[in-house]
Amino acid sequence: MSIRNNTVWNLVGSAAPMLIGLLTIPYLIKNLGVELFGVLTLIWAMIGYFSLFDFGLGRALTQSIAEKRALNEFVQLEKTARIGLYIIGAAGLLGLFIFAFGAKSLGYKLLNVSPALEEHTYHSLLIAAFGIPLAALTAGLKGILEAFEKFKIVNQLKLVLGLANFILPAAVIYFVGPSIEWIVFSIVFARLVILVFHAITTQAIVRIFGIVTLYDIRSAKSLFKFGAWMTVSNLVSPLMVISDRFLISYYLGAATVALYTVPAEFLTRLLIIPAAYTAALFPRFAQLRAVSLVDYRNIYIKSLKYTSFLMIGIFCIVSIIAHPGLSLWINADFAEKTSNVAIILALGVMFNGIAQVPHCSIQASGGAKVTAQIHLVEFVIYIPMLLLFMKYFGLIGAAIAWTARAFIDLVVLLVFASKTCGRGV
Repeated sequence: MSIRNNTVWNLVGSAAPMLIGLLTIPYLIKNLGVELFGVLTLIWAMIGYFSLFDFGLGRALTQSIAEKRALNEFVQLEKTARIGLYIIGAAGLLGLFIFAFGAKSLGYKLLNVSPALEEHTYHSLLIAAFGIPLAALTAGLKGILEAFEKFKIVNQLKLVLGLANFILPAAVIYFVGPSIEWIVFSIVFARLVILVFHAITTQAIVRIFGIVTLYDIRSAKSLFKFGAWMTVSNLVSPLMVISDRFLISYYLGAATVALYTVPAEFLTRLLIIPAAYTAALFPRFAQLRAVSLVDYRNIYIKSLKYTSFLMIGIFCIVSIIAHPGLSLWINADFAEKTSNVAIILALGVMFNGIAQVPHCSIQASGGAKVTAQIHLVEFVIYIPMLLLFMKYFGLIGAAIAWTARAFIDLVVLLVFASKTCGRGV
């Protein structure tokens, strides 16, 4: 299947849930209240974020298996797939226990929710913890399917899960009532169902069930190395994306965080467009690096140009419609408080979207170490900058800090990606 067709499927898998979200979010806010909806947005972020407990092996599997496909190393390919999934499963269970252990502190202290909601928040976090191994294993299976460029089935499953994230909470409210515990349970159950379908589909392509020997594990040294650095990147990069929301909740209150998360959630979801493209590019980049550096370089340059034009256009449109769009979607008072935040965040999304191409290029070249080191340095700079800007400028300051970090990320990634076009990382 072509990169264009794969990109279209990636867009369908991500865009359709976002459209459903546009319809259901006002209903959820109305029935849950601003504060409880803020808690729900944090739980959405947590479950997605803790898919990092795949230890980076989901992306590592895509890169390694795509290379082995290009070189016709099918026996080693199957061993690599099984090794990765076994380790991901163990890591996911570890994540469950770690998060469950910290749920009480989050629910009663760190998230700064109203006393009446503390117990409900704590119970919801405990339930959400079971989504961690499910998300991690799904990421691993998804990585294998993407290595075979099976983007159609990957995104059909992603579409179902994305719809469930919005439709199930609304259905729970309608049939049961505004119970955050039942809402989170429905989301976790949906992840279990999607995991089962991923496993069935992957088994039809690669024999993922079987015995793994100690020798097999030792032979997958490069997979572990890539995955280890991917874990660092997967830990730090999403944390920079969502840490502003948790810090706003802690310093300004959970009621305030919704004023930031609503435009932030919508705008960051626009990144599905460049993400759909680079997800399709990743296995192709990995294959071309193994057989044709000239073709690899040409595709990289074209991809960077297309993505830049696209993201600049998106920023211009959002800047024009931010205030009237929020007024129509939520209400005029909400738009007055958040439209400037939305415009600043849109600029950051533009930088972030363009950066996905050099980021994809570096990692497809085996440079997970490079992107991880970049993210570590950025994180050290970003968190103090975020706290400082938020202290003096509130929500606007948080948006400025996030956008400044995205710009720095883009510049640094472009510099390092230029090197991958001429030599290995």
